[in-house]
Amino acid sequence: MKVYLLKREQWLPIPVEEAWAFFSTPRNLDRITPPELGFKIQSLPSEEMYEGEIITYKVKLLPGVWIPWVTEIKSMIENAAFIDEQRAGPYRFWHHRHHFESKDGGTLMTDLVHYSVAIWPFGFIAHELFVKEKLRTIFDFRHEVIEKHFGKSK
Repeated sequence: MKVYLLKREQWLPIPVEEAWAFFSTPRNLDRITPPELGFKIQSLPSEEMYEGEIITYKVKLLPGVWIPWVTEIKSMIENAAFIDEQRAGPYRFWHHRHHFESKDGGTLMTDLVHYSVAIWPFGFIAHELFVKEKLRTIFDFRHEVIEKHFGKSK
C-alpha cells in the first residue's frame, strides 16, 4: 500500500483559542469544503468535537454518485491538535492531523494528511490522474475561505 502525504500550513491573525473554536466545530467543515463536493453531514453526535466521536458524511464522487464517509476523532489535545481518521469512505487509508501553534502574534495551523487510495496499480493510477489534484484543490479552496473569514494570512 502506497501512503501519500499532503502537508499544508496557514498562518492566521487570531489567537490559537479562536482558531481551535472554529476548527473543532464539525459543522464548520461545510463552510470550508468546495460546494462541488456536495459535502453533507449525515450524523453528528455533538456540536463540540470529542475524542472518539464518529461523524458520518456524504460526498459526491461524480455527478449523481454519492458515497458515505465515516470518520472518527481519534485523538484531541485542546487548543493544540486533533486527528480524524476514516473508518469507511473514499480512501483506503486516511489519517488527518490538525495542529495549532501560537506563532508571531497569531496561529500557525498545519494539516498533515496521510492517505492511500485503491489497490496497486489502480490506486497509483487514480492518484496520478485525479486524487492528488483533487486534494490540492480542496485544500486551496479551504485556504482561501479561511483567509477571507479570518483576515489576511502571511
